[in-house]
Amino acid sequence: MDLQLKDRVYLLTGATRGLGRATAEALVADGARVVVSGRKAASVDAAVAALGGPEHARGVVADNADPGTPAALIDAARGAWGRVDGVLISVGGPPPGLITEMSDEQWTAAFGSVFLGAVRLAREVGAVLGDGGSIAFVLSTSVREPILDLAISNGLRPGLAMAAKTLADELGPRGIRVNGVLPGRVGTERIIELDSAQGDPDAARARATARIPLRRYGRPEEFGRVAAFVLSPAASYLSGVMLPVDGGSLRAL
Repeated sequence: MDLQLKDRVYLLTGATRGLGRATAEALVADGARVVVSGRKAASVDAAVAALGGPEHARGVVADNADPGTPAALIDAARGAWGRVDGVLISVGGPPPGLITEMSDEQWTAAFGSVFLGAVRLAREVGAVLGDGGSIAFVLSTSVREPILDLAISNGLRPGLAMAAKTLADELGPRGIRVNGVLPGRVGTERIIELDSAQGDPDAARARATARIPLRRYGRPEEFGRVAAFVLSPAASYLSGVMLPVDGGSLRAL
């Protein structure tokens, strides 16, 4: 399938590794140009080099919680290629823990980056997109089903999904699509960290795998291909959707 991505330009936050990086790779492989952001200069530089250098990718050192991040990403894309066609909004997961263990400060910090930062990015990028533009949020299966020991994610991501659904209503008349992609257990550094936090990572992985009908963790590139499709013109009538990429683990329809 031709995703019609040639020469289109996408912004991807938190894309120096994991799911954002995998999506950037899929976009570039199909002819798109990307601006990737991360909080560490060395990681940003390494990602740009791996994506083919400045002809294919540009990097911005930025934090989603910073109000100046949307403008910095938009300016980088316009400065390099004169256009912006969409954005993948991905942030690092909030710290694990139970509601009874998490402090007000942890909730407030997570709200600023996971929720408010994502909404701000979508709002400000959405303001400059034209007909055919696309916004995709990287969320989690916690949108539909709570995940043990991830209380903050369970609390914030369903609200962010509803904000994305609302934004799809608001931007749809301008021809702009808004969707969410819900990864399950995909083998990223984040999942390795979560498994290790349970004391016995092999046992944690075995328990999680047993709940996945495909009986394995996903690969980052499998998520990246789905996210690239959702962003692309090939998905031109897909909007307001929360799409699981989870090997069938969610028990809801």
